[in-house]
Parts: sequence; structure tokens; C-alpha cells
Amino acid sequence: MEIKLIEKKKFKHAVVSVISDQQSTAVVSAVTTYIPIEQFKEIFTFIGDLTKKEKITKLIFDKRELSVFHQPSMEWYFVEWKEKMYDLGLKTHRKILPKDEVFRQSVKIGRDKINKNFPNGKYTLMDIKYAETLEDAVAI
Repeated sequence: MEIKLIEKKKFKHAVVSVISDQQSTAVVSAVTTYIPIEQFKEIFTFIGDLTKKEKITKLIFDKRELSVFHQPSMEWYFVEWKEKMYDLGLKTHRKILPKDEVFRQSVKIGRDKINKNFPNGKYTLMDIKYAETLEDAVAI
């Protein structure tokens, strides 16, 4: 299955697109090995605005180009940004991680820490799953 993306905005460290035949699905594709937190917040603030305007209900975050994990970014993403997105109807999240096992383990440890410190966050009500490819992320 070929997935056609319509670019909405290009940032220095990521590109935000929507899927042409599923316009309620946004895709954030990292294009560098690291996204500084201020750029990360700028990207996801843009997605928040896009969610309001275009009624985005599913987000795919393709992190395959990343090699540096940043816990403060992940924490902001889960406990601040997702809180707002839940109320806007963006409740389905798919993540595509790099093959790097250290990165994957860092994500697991980061999620465990967030779950321990913020057990009642709205992110716990969201449909969050991991996929290996964009096609899988779209399908699940």
C-alpha cells in the first residue's frame, strides 16, 4: 500500500504532513537525529493548531531518524501537550521508533517514569501503539 503525504509544514528537524486519503491523520517525520526541545514544542504546537483547523484525530510520529532520546521533551509531550490534544479529539497516537535498542529502552524507561509520576494523565485514556513502518501505523 502506497501512502501519499501532503506536506503541511517543514521544520528544520521534522516535517508535518497529512495522509492524502485520510486527512484526519497527521504524520510528524523526524528528519534529523535530534530535535531540540524548543523546536519540538514549536512542531507540536503547530500540530495542535492543525488539529483545531482540520479535525485531526490520529497522529503518527515517525522517529526512525532520531538517535538521541530527550526525556524532558517526552514528558512535556505526554503531560502537557497530550492533555490539550485529548480535549480537541486527537486521541489516537502511533509511534515508529528507530531500530536502535538503546533508544527503544530509553523510551520504555521514560514512559515508565511518566506513568509513575503522572498516573492520571489523559494520555492514559488515549489509544497509543507502536508500529515498525508507516504502513503499519496507518493500518492499526
